[in-house]
Amino acid sequence: MVEIHGEVADGYGKLADAFAQNFERRGEVGAAFSLYLDGTMVADLHAGIADHKTEAPWTEDTLALVFSTTKGAAAICIGMLAERGLLNYDEPVATYWPEFAAAGKTDITVGQVMSHQAGLIFAEPKLTLDEILKVTPIVETLGAQAPHWEPGTAHGYHALTYGWLAGEIVRRIDGRTIGTFFAEEVAGPLGLDFWIGLPESEEPRVSRLKDAPRPEGAELELMMKIAGAGTNGGRALTLDGAFAVGGAFNSRAVHASEIPAANGITNAPSLARMYAATIGEIDGVRLVGADTVDTMRTERVHGEDLCLVLPTRFGYGFMLRNEFLPMLDDRSFGHYGAGGSLGFADPEAGVGFGYVMNQMGGGIAGDPRAVALIDATRDCL
Repeated sequence: MVEIHGEVADGYGKLADAFAQNFERRGEVGAAFSLYLDGTMVADLHAGIADHKTEAPWTEDTLALVFSTTKGAAAICIGMLAERGLLNYDEPVATYWPEFAAAGKTDITVGQVMSHQAGLIFAEPKLTLDEILKVTPIVETLGAQAPHWEPGTAHGYHALTYGWLAGEIVRRIDGRTIGTFFAEEVAGPLGLDFWIGLPESEEPRVSRLKDAPRPEGAELELMMKIAGAGTNGGRALTLDGAFAVGGAFNSRAVHASEIPAANGITNAPSLARMYAATIGEIDGVRLVGADTVDTMRTERVHGEDLCLVLPTRFGYGFMLRNEFLPMLDDRSFGHYGAGGSLGFADPEAGVGFGYVMNQMGGGIAGDPRAVALIDATRDCL
């Protein structure tokens, strides 16, 4: 039996039970979970193995790469610029990034980019991983290329490109890269262990990702439909194979780059604390006001996703709950990451939620481990 470390407040024992059951019943290897309620941390748990090759234990200092859970951090950066009056979601991207107007993209708005409607789901021409990790080549390619569908007529998950598009908007407006903006405007004031572009000094703290079990039968058939070779999903999720290199997301090179859609590295308390600071004040810091939160979490698209095949709902940069991607309720906003990680906030419930792990789950939709923690949270509330 895995020893669970950390603590929960009185009345929140079901959170510790669900966390332990993830190890006992749901194949967890190493993980951490944190919950804020009305600005106070009521759960902070960690357990298991941080590196399945060395069997190093998961400690309170362990970090995890959280894939698309990073998109929530990028969305907050955009929201902060909007709140300061420096950005308008209804304004064309080209207002801030003139080169973006090339190839029929003159009228694509910031809001369309943030809600996966821009039609820029992969890069053409194709780039190598080394080129992508330099950031400038992928930004210039996206700025120059044509959309893959008429922007605003459909939505499809911009699995990787979302981050560089949002990041370049931040850089053009503010002058800082999104990784630096996030470090100085979000992580620093809140005291977060959360990076988009990890300093080398923090690398020893990062847990090793363990591949998901290979799917079989109907599960394999669904995965091939969503992410098989040549599909929109497969091309978007790997940038035409650039990220399909074995172990890429365990590499120092990927950790060091700025991939604002997919390489955030953090821990559960920081993830929950960040979301808690979008809906209330945390030690004197609030990231965005209630009006901005309502703007960001208002549904902008729903239904068939041209990349993920399954129906999705998005606000401005945030996933919204549906039957395949559970959160606390329909008012929640946040983001899942590949493999199972999840961060979200619920203003009405006062919740900031953070879950990270290193055992990759096999599905596209809400991971059973995260869902168990959501259900336990709901029960406690």
